[in-house]
Amino acid sequence: MFHPDLIRHPDGCPALVLNADYTPLSYYPLSVWPWQTAVKAVFLDRVDIVAHYEREVRSASSSMKLPSVIALKQFVRPSQFPAFTRFNLFLRDRFTCQYCGHPGELTFDHVVPRAQGGRTTWENVVTACAPCNLKKGGRTPKQATMPLHLEPIRPTSWQLQEHGKRFPPHYLHGSWHDWLYWDVELEA
Repeated sequence: MFHPDLIRHPDGCPALVLNADYTPLSYYPLSVWPWQTAVKAVFLDRVDIVAHYEREVRSASSSMKLPSVIALKQFVRPSQFPAFTRFNLFLRDRFTCQYCGHPGELTFDHVVPRAQGGRTTWENVVTACAPCNLKKGGRTPKQATMPLHLEPIRPTSWQLQEHGKRFPPHYLHGSWHDWLYWDVELEA
């Protein structure tokens, strides 16, 4: 019987990237590199291989098992505050509408509408489903009698990482299990 890693295409063999302290650089999005980037980092002596796939890549003069977990040799200090992006906003708000709590048809909404002088900042934008966003229109939550579940805040990178742990990716290789903290089934 074939081991799944032996028949897997190299593009299906990403490497989990750990910081020098052996914690993931990021949980969401999960810090993974394509196999080519991981192999290059190995040859440039920028990472240590912690675990590998059974899948090998070969050149004319050598072969190498593809790394499945690598650790940076130099510690990378995470930014204290994440960039304001749509994805990070949804992550802060746990992918749910801050008016009704539903997870579908997500958009973002200015708490104080731009027409009333509201700005596009962490403290003034929330995740809203399309029906709630349409219902609220150009009014404040108070004017629309639509209270927010949580007041919008500028999250820290740590807070977003903690929220990200609740949303595991679809693919997690078995060799990553010791480094990640999700209660999900891992692939072999």
